[in-house]
Amino acid sequence: MRALFVGGVIDNKEMDMDEGRPPVHYPENTGGGQPRYRLQFVGERVDGSIAFAVYGAPELPDEEVDRVMDERAYARRFDAQPVKPASLSGVESDHGTLH
Repeated sequence: MRALFVGGVIDNKEMDMDEGRPPVHYPENTGGGQPRYRLQFVGERVDGSIAFAVYGAPELPDEEVDRVMDERAYARRFDAQPVKPASLSGVESDHGTLH
């Protein structure tokens, strides 16, 4: 799975992550109690696997993350549908894989 970052000091950077469920915050523990990036979307493929995780800087509005994600064409690039994780949106996924 690929982690993609929007905003902040590592804007437009990417890194490989282990397969499975992406953490809600990256890094998971900063030592200071303040997460630097928050999981905004996961890119789910038709088979239910996760292709990417989009993390937004904490000061960045959700609308800006949406705009940048569309501009960078993550869905097309990874052939995956971006969805809000249920833990963030408060709704269950109808895919039944991540959430």
